Amino acid sequence: MIPIRDTAPCYNKPLVTWAIIVICSVIFVTMQFLPDDANFKLLYQFGMVPARYSNPQWPISFGIPFDGYLSFLTNLFLHGNWGHLLVNMWFLWIFADNIEDRMGRLPFLLFYLICGLLATTMQWLFDPSLNVPVVGASGAIAGVLGAYFFLYPMERVIIWVPIFFFPVILEVPAIAFLGIWVILQLHDATTATLYQEGLPANVAWWAHLGGFIAGTILYRFFVKPLREQ
Repeated sequence: MIPIRDTAPCYNKPLVTWAIIVICSVIFVTMQFLPDDANFKLLYQFGMVPARYSNPQWPISFGIPFDGYLSFLTNLFLHGNWGHLLVNMWFLWIFADNIEDRMGRLPFLLFYLICGLLATTMQWLFDPSLNVPVVGASGAIAGVLGAYFFLYPMERVIIWVPIFFFPVILEVPAIAFLGIWVILQLHDATTATLYQEGLPANVAWWAHLGGFIAGTILYRFFVKPLREQ
């Protein structure tokens, strides 16, 4: 299922959402012009490597200085490849504008970053021995989806479903689309834990779940009262 757009109206320009998309895109494109060794160092310095914080000897052996857990935040602006970047920015484009509209710009930025931090923390807690960088905005975006799940449950999401060679366009309630998304994340997270123990996962499933849970809990503290909207 690929979302195309949603039907929820947005009354203000989502400047913070646009800024996040631009920052993530510029960082990624810039990194494509760097030498491979520079990219490697950047990803390990600013991506969140769980083993870096769970095993004190690991960063010493790699010559990576302690950063005060800064990578729990900086990893949200890094992406591994074009597909990773495009999918994340597309979901942000579709769903974040309405959440920013309901919260206001500064509260939305704080909400986004806090959800991302909590998402990264959950990934670390569930996979503390992982020695490759966890990067991407998906944990923070999952928090946005969690807020959308409760704020716009009956708004429609237009999705593209590839059935064999025939593209099918469907209109489904947001609560159904996001509910299926959560179920898939939970399935993949638990399957990776039970059947792929010791192997690095290509997707930080626990970060997705952590971000979504954070979003469902925290959004009510950031949404403006209706009379202020």
